[in-house]
Amino acid sequence: MPAHVLILGGTTEARRLATGLAARPGIRVTTSLAGRVARPGAVAGEVRIGGFGGAEGLADWLRTHQVDALVDATHPFAEAITAHAAHAAAATGVPAVVLRRPGWRPGPGDRWHDVPSLAEAAETLPAVGHRVFLSTGRLGLATFAHLTDLHFVVRSVEPPEPPLPPHTELVLARGPFTVAAETELLRTHRIEVLVTKDSGGEATAAKLTAARELGLPVVVVRRPPLPPGVTAVPDVAGVLERLGLSPA
Repeated sequence: MPAHVLILGGTTEARRLATGLAARPGIRVTTSLAGRVARPGAVAGEVRIGGFGGAEGLADWLRTHQVDALVDATHPFAEAITAHAAHAAAATGVPAVVLRRPGWRPGPGDRWHDVPSLAEAAETLPAVGHRVFLSTGRLGLATFAHLTDLHFVVRSVEPPEPPLPPHTELVLARGPFTVAAETELLRTHRIEVLVTKDSGGEATAAKLTAARELGLPVVVVRRPPLPPGVTAVPDVAGVLERLGLSPA
């Protein structure tokens, strides 16, 4: 049984894992948050805020704090920290596991346009629709700033930093969202196309159902691949199994 588990967090699954581990006698759990959100949700156990200084800095932290297991439960698009975690685990010999909820898949009636990046999404938009619900978070919005002929509704937890597209309405909200609320938002703003990252999970999936029911196209930015040799488990139960722990 690991005595000290470091969770690279920021997701709902990371909080669930921290809660489960913190309740087990003999396990110290520390969750590391990037600090990009000023008021993150409550997390069980110990919490640290900020980066490590790259893969070498993370490896030093693992050694200094006698970490027995590392869980990368960051957002599926946190490509750099996932690469750093893989490198640090290999350098220190600390067992590591990646927790990634399954991605979304289109169903009957969906009109999805799969793209590999935000840049490709921006290139696709003018041919798909001119009133855009941009639900990709507050980072990376500069990619769309040159689209001066399009109208954007941008939703994020906290206000994004410029540059933004010149015609932008900002909606500050934190999920989960209901299908009814998402449908009302799309109708109220006369949205013609939805843009989203393939973050997976149920907390923000309602917008996809709403878009399907309204017959709207969806531009879906697919996840970056995991580092070579790295595999992921889809849920907290899979992490516990990897750590040699029985389900609660």
